[in-house]
Amino acid sequence: QVQLVESGGGLVQAGGSLKLSCAASGRTSGTNAMGWYRQAPGKEREQVADISRGGNTNYADSVKGRFTISRDNAKNTAYLQMNSLKPEDTAVYYCAANTWSGYIYWGQGTQVTVSS
Repeated sequence: QVQLVESGGGLVQAGGSLKLSCAASGRTSGTNAMGWYRQAPGKEREQVADISRGGNTNYADSVKGRFTISRDNAKNTAYLQMNSLKPEDTAVYYCAANTWSGYIYWGQGTQVTVSS
């Protein structure tokens, strides 16, 4: 089992920044990629960014150039630096960890609200 705990969400004005953290515990040696997803009210959950254990990253087109994902393997923690935030970035952000077998663990989510 892997437990994921997100932190760092909150309310910010448009153009502002927030940094999310995701701390993993438990059998973290069985995980490979970590990522961030988000779900806005009435919309499906969408992938925001992911990063492999080796540091390879992928981003959704909507956040490229504004968000940066990183990880500290020694601390079993992933981060999402979000800059130039827009109202449409408002959502619950979820951390995810993929195991080598393809199973995905999820965090409980953290709310990000961007006011215009």
